[in-house]
This record gives sequence, structure tokens and C-alpha cells, in this order.
Amino acid sequence: MGNLNYSVLIAFSFATAALAISPGPDNIFVLIQSMVNGKKYGLATVAGLMTGCLVHTTLLAFGVSAVIKDNPNVFYGIKVFGALYLLYLAFKVFKSDSDISLNKSGSKKKGMFSLFKQGFIMNVLNPKVTIFFLAFFPGFLFSDDISTVVQFYILGFLFIFVSSLVFGGIAFLSGSIGTLVQKNEVIGVVLKWLQIVVFVGLAVYLLLG
Repeated sequence: MGNLNYSVLIAFSFATAALAISPGPDNIFVLIQSMVNGKKYGLATVAGLMTGCLVHTTLLAFGVSAVIKDNPNVFYGIKVFGALYLLYLAFKVFKSDSDISLNKSGSKKKGMFSLFKQGFIMNVLNPKVTIFFLAFFPGFLFSDDISTVVQFYILGFLFIFVSSLVFGGIAFLSGSIGTLVQKNEVIGVVLKWLQIVVFVGLAVYLLLG
């Protein structure tokens, strides 16, 4: 498969894991569904969310690859846009409250397919996911020999694999995590600053890479 830069793939995996652990709509949704319905229902939610990521990966792979194929200046422009967007996300996290809200009162018991479908629709119809993929993925292309379409798909599957491990862990440990988060305010602060550090670090990486 040509020359691969494994250090880039390892850095991508660690960045993905850090972002998956940080509180956001998706993993909090998984946590709440797991606490309300049970672990396997949380896993069904994860499966829906991750299947949605395949749609965003496909849009990115074919859309961006076609644009940057013969125009390195456009590719550089995409990376600058990505860096600015990641800095904007870091600023939004900085301005946000560090409390992690686990409001289970509005969550009714649902079937596994219903939760899979909800996770899928929630992900696919969220334009912020497409923008985030556009900001995140181009800086981690790892080979001069493999087509960008294939590289984006490899990054997409790696993102899905790592995120599934983290989200699956959240589903399995939902009871313990819920209790810990509600009893310990420091966790919210730590995870908030983890997000800020990761977003700023990724932005710097995109600009200097």
C-alpha cells in the first residue's frame, strides 16, 4: 500500500480518543441512554452514531479529494480553515460551563433499533460533524502514494474504530461514570481543559504541518 507514515496515524488515533472522551452531545447521549435503557441499548446508540460517521467520511473523501487533486493552494486553504475552526471550537469550550449535565428525566425507554436510528439520524443530519471532519482529517493524510480518497476512508474507519471503543466503554461503565460525574465536579473541569488543549494542539499542527 505504499509508504505509510505510521506516526501520523498514531497521532490521529490519540487525538480521536481524547476528543471521544471529552463531554459532547454524542457521548453524553450514549451515557444517558445506557443509564436509562441498559448497556446494550447504549451500544445500539453507538452503532447508529458511528454508521452516520461513514456518510460524513464519504462526503469528505469524494468532495475534498476532487477539489484538492490538482490544487495544493486549495488544500492549504482547507487546512487554514480547519485550524481556524478548531481554534473557534476551543474558544467555545473555554466560554462554556464545565458542569456535565446528565438530565435523565426526559429520556424514555426505547427499543434498540429506535436508538440505532436516532443515533444515525442525529449524526448524519448534523452539519457540524461534516465541518469537523473537514477541519480534522486533511491534516492527517499519511501517504504520498495512496489516493486521498482511500486515505480519507482509512482515517474515517480509524476514527470510527477508536470512537467506538471509547463510546462502548462509556456504555459498559455508564452506571459508574454517571455516579462519578455527579459526585465529582473536578472531572468536568479536567475534561473541559482536555478539549481545549486538543483543539488548540490540532490547530497548531494543521498550520505547521
